[in-house]
Amino acid sequence: MDFPEELKYSKEHCWVRIEGDRGIIGITDYGQHELGTISALELPEVGDDLEQDDSFGTLEARKTVTEIYAPISGPVLEVNREMTDAPALINDDPYDDGWLVVVEIISPEELTSLMSAEDYAEYVEINE
Repeated sequence: MDFPEELKYSKEHCWVRIEGDRGIIGITDYGQHELGTISALELPEVGDDLEQDDSFGTLEARKTVTEIYAPISGPVLEVNREMTDAPALINDDPYDDGWLVVVEIISPEELTSLMSAEDYAEYVEINE
């Protein structure tokens, strides 16, 4: 499994890449691996507000649909619409082309509740 050092991770298997006052959010390599091939997804619209730990979309894989939980709060600035046509990008490239949304970071203190790559790797190992 790959857990890039520069990212922050949630217990719900999302990652955040911080770029200034923006947070790019996606599903971790472990999360996509556990689900299997992603066949469909539902994402919010630009302008929607995400609340930390609240559902902001769904992923469909095999015979399961799972909620995606926001690792941080903020208004949605961008949505990766390419994912609608090719949701398996999450499986192929979860940390680059497979990103889901970009939000404005409105509560930087929320970032302290997220895990480092090392902590997330330990969390995954313990919970397998």
